[in-house]
Amino acid sequence: MPKKLSEIEIARYERDGFVFPVAAFSRDEAAHWLDRLEYFEGLAGHDFGRGHNFKPHLLYRWVDEIVHDARVLDAVEDLIGPDIRLFHLSIWPKRARDPAFVSWHQDATYFGLEPPVQVTAWVALTDAPVEAGCMEVVPGSHLWGQLHHGESEAPHNLLSRGQTVSEPFDRNGTVFMAVEAGQMSLHHTHLVHRSGPNRSDHRRVGLGISYIPASACCHCTTRLSAMLVRGTDRWGHFDDEPRPNEDCGPAERAFHAEAVRRFREANREETLRYEQAS
Repeated sequence: MPKKLSEIEIARYERDGFVFPVAAFSRDEAAHWLDRLEYFEGLAGHDFGRGHNFKPHLLYRWVDEIVHDARVLDAVEDLIGPDIRLFHLSIWPKRARDPAFVSWHQDATYFGLEPPVQVTAWVALTDAPVEAGCMEVVPGSHLWGQLHHGESEAPHNLLSRGQTVSEPFDRNGTVFMAVEAGQMSLHHTHLVHRSGPNRSDHRRVGLGISYIPASACCHCTTRLSAMLVRGTDRWGHFDDEPRPNEDCGPAERAFHAEAVRRFREANREETLRYEQAS
């Protein structure tokens, strides 16, 4: 018996590689967390997307609240089972009238996960309509497996390596996953997707939370950390990540720096392996 998603939504995810919109939080809750984000942006002097935005759940208690909320985890459990680790998280802000975009890609490309069953919950803190640059997806593309990617140097591409699908694929019938503040979408790690510039007069902010079953592993030689957010881990493929006790405390900053260092090292290793195999 599913905990949150309907049988129809689960079947749609298996067929199409995504499901949306999924109710998660109230608009008031989303506004509260947006206020927290903007408060810490003010202290740091930059947008999350303009500075470090990897693994903020290790630094901020408000992010930790979101990633552990049962309204998110129940939907994730319906797709990948009850033993869940948080593998990665990025915050995706786009300013009003911002040319920033995300190119066509698959999340799995440089992650090195086996099996590639990661599901990303994209949680909206603001409305994300089509004109604001919501995600655009190719239904069923998760069934194609891993496509070849190249790297681009487009200055406004938000992806760290500018990774872009470099082989032809059918873009007919794409779907725009517009969501409102407090809603989320869920998509498979092999789903081909992108997002365009924010052409609206309002900021667009969302969290891309990547969850994996605790049984999954990373074949990189660099041992990674990942937070156990539900269930148990009987496999031990990752080091545990602690929940933050205070916002940006010295212990939190130290662990975050090491976790991000490892993640980037594994990402570089996987990128080299991928290029050599291509």
